[in-house]
Amino acid sequence: MIDFRLDDEHDALRKTVEEFAHEEVAPVIGDFYEREAFPYDIVAKMGRMGLFGLPFPEAYGGMGGDFTALCVTLEELARVDSSVAITLEAGVSLGAMPVFRFGTEEQRREWLPRLCTGEMLGGFGLTEPGGGSDAGATATTARLENGQWVVNGSKEFITNSGTDITGLVTVTAVTGMKDGRKEISAIIVPSGTPGFSVSKKYSKVGWNASDTRGLSFVDCRVPEANLLGTRGRGYAQFLSILDEGRIAIAAVSVGLAQGCVDESLRYAGEREAFGHKIGEYQAIQFKIADMEARAHTARLAYYAALAKMERSEPFKKEAAIAKLVASEAAMDNARDATQIFGGYGFMNEFPVGRFYRDAKILEIGEGTSEVQRMLIARELGLR
Repeated sequence: MIDFRLDDEHDALRKTVEEFAHEEVAPVIGDFYEREAFPYDIVAKMGRMGLFGLPFPEAYGGMGGDFTALCVTLEELARVDSSVAITLEAGVSLGAMPVFRFGTEEQRREWLPRLCTGEMLGGFGLTEPGGGSDAGATATTARLENGQWVVNGSKEFITNSGTDITGLVTVTAVTGMKDGRKEISAIIVPSGTPGFSVSKKYSKVGWNASDTRGLSFVDCRVPEANLLGTRGRGYAQFLSILDEGRIAIAAVSVGLAQGCVDESLRYAGEREAFGHKIGEYQAIQFKIADMEARAHTARLAYYAALAKMERSEPFKKEAAIAKLVASEAAMDNARDATQIFGGYGFMNEFPVGRFYRDAKILEIGEGTSEVQRMLIARELGLR
């Protein structure tokens, strides 16, 4: 018998985060969003709650939980705000997870304790200006010289890379050629390293309270020991991190989709038109019913991917399906919620206005919808 209910521990966490999101995030996040300001106080509170350490062992300062705990948390945060949710998602699954999965014991003990408490954030430097979805087209280089990696190149659209508490970025770089192909490795570059600089914050359509910047490396030197994992396996390592991250992004997407349902239900019960609450009209009822069906289906998709991941079974196809279904559900629900709100839905002071602006990137980040379809097709044996 298949049981999609959360166990008592995960449900208790969900309720705790739900309360935090509504009491601590919802009242203030609109102001951060309008000012395009990073919510340091909220991030610090999440750190004290242990949210940044959820899936990591206690030996490294984590909470000893699992990836399910992270996804449950991301969904509840995104029901209220996606900037906060993506800060946590990137900090954990993209910033800290590569160090945990592939780092040496020394690297883990150096970086993870501060990453797990949220006092430090990490970035994941994969995307490049000329690469986009073609991550294998990495042009950033790193050569060994006198026991140091000398890094040159640039990255784009990197979350958590330029905050006051960013401590490192892990970047992919070409470290040589092997059998006529690029040898791509992953290298840890601490913030403040000479030759490493970050751009000004991007002017973005959405996620305005999160930090996203470009990175530049000009003869940036880090110790040879900063190699993360096996030389020449950096691309494969990052692809595996992206598989996990797609489930996390699906959770964020489901949260946004469900948040659209929450707000639409509330508004439909308050707003009157032509002498009736708009929720009494079948047109609105059907629209909200479709929104709930999308959120519910997308949640089942990411739960299914999570279950396979937690059982250590192959989950690449299921992660791609979850990310595809959930991100499109988020975009569709945001559009419908804005329509239900009418003119008010176009105002940034209302959550659905932010939801609408935040939804589109979910179909792009961590693999576009086109990439997800390509992955699914490949897993089905289509070449």
